[in-house]
Amino acid sequence: MTRNIWDPIKPLDMRRVKHQPPKRILVANAKGGSGKTTVTINIAAYLAKHKNNVALIDHDPQGSSSQWLSVRNDKLPDIYSVAAFRRCDVNTTRSYQLNVPSDTTHIVIDTPAGLSGNVLSDHLRHCDVILIPVVPSAIDIRAATSFIKDVLLSPGFRAKPKPIAVIANRVKSNTLGYKKLGIFLASLNIPFISSLRDTQHYVRAAEFGMGIHDFSSPHEKDLSDWQSLINWLKIQFER
Repeated sequence: MTRNIWDPIKPLDMRRVKHQPPKRILVANAKGGSGKTTVTINIAAYLAKHKNNVALIDHDPQGSSSQWLSVRNDKLPDIYSVAAFRRCDVNTTRSYQLNVPSDTTHIVIDTPAGLSGNVLSDHLRHCDVILIPVVPSAIDIRAATSFIKDVLLSPGFRAKPKPIAVIANRVKSNTLGYKKLGIFLASLNIPFISSLRDTQHYVRAAEFGMGIHDFSSPHEKDLSDWQSLINWLKIQFER
């Protein structure tokens, strides 16, 4: 029987999944300002809230995801932090630096802008699903077109293709850019799974190390924006 990963884990389930490899969610876009960190921290917060053991690996030199975790309240569900952007000291290997606890069920990976070449290929080789946030503007859509092409042609992806989906970030509905993004994705047969609205709720949550779902009374529109993304991830992980 397949466990619903979005439901709280019972003690018996914890023993069953302990030795299974964690599901790895790669959040990537070569263009800066696309909302990678927003997506990363909110996925991590959602999974942790639903009793999963979550690790967040931050490869972005800006360290925004790691800073978010550093201000997270101890009363909120724990998320294990790996600041992968930091250089290892002489007594630490890279593999040791990237270690996560043995009972980790999910790893969410925040990546830097400019991701390409062998580094991109390596990330693609070691993930289970790929999420690409895109701001629906003409410049960002063109950049996303180039990045998605790089992903599809990367040796790490071609060796073992992974599910890809796009998230529209900071969306203002019914704009020309939003419509163009939908047309562009349809032409590539890549699912456009969610649109995150342009709201200060994300900014306020991030200031306190929280995700949208950590609010005691989340805005219903924000919850509905995330539901299709959550459903898509659930389908990929239950295959």
